[in-house]
Amino acid sequence: MTDSRPARAAARRTRSTILAAVMFVTAAVVGVLLICRSLASSSSSSPSTPSTASPIDTPHGDHHGALGEADGAVPDGVTVFDDEIPAVANLDPDLLGALRQAATGAADDDVKFYVNSGWRSPEYQNQLLREAVSKYGSEEEAARWVATADTSPHVSGVAVDIGPSDATAWLSGHGAEYGLCQIYRNEPWHYELRPQAIDRGCPPLYADPTHDPRMQQ
Repeated sequence: MTDSRPARAAARRTRSTILAAVMFVTAAVVGVLLICRSLASSSSSSPSTPSTASPIDTPHGDHHGALGEADGAVPDGVTVFDDEIPAVANLDPDLLGALRQAATGAADDDVKFYVNSGWRSPEYQNQLLREAVSKYGSEEEAARWVATADTSPHVSGVAVDIGPSDATAWLSGHGAEYGLCQIYRNEPWHYELRPQAIDRGCPPLYADPTHDPRMQQ
């Protein structure tokens, strides 16, 4: 009679090996599913906001430090229709009206205007100037990007910085129809109202604010 014990032992070992392999694969699959669920949850819990980033030297909401929205700091996602934001509400009414007309026209081309900066308090403007001096290393270089509180058109409420790039591209091609003109060659986001541009086109660009006679006061 043949001894079947070795065969039974081998079968048990095979079943144990298969069971261990199945358990390992199951654990691996569960681990992958948990990781995917965690990533999905993390992604859904972080609300996305429209990209309003302008080129590097445009002040934006995260520069305001101790100064807040009441001084002109702009949170993400603000449009020219957001009257509850002081940086928008305190703009010159004629400028704001032209911006809203242009924004309505741009919407037909699936382009949306976001305000990166508008009206600013003198205190906010002075803070931005100090930051620019620190960044660029001198008052002379900083003046190419940020004016003083006494000369800045933002403090007067007659200038606005618009983004993103498709909005500034749209304004470059259509802004004059609404009297909206880029003023400085180095700031494609900075627009002011020039009503005569509707009939005559926008005036020549200044290279930067230091070439603007208004900044020489």
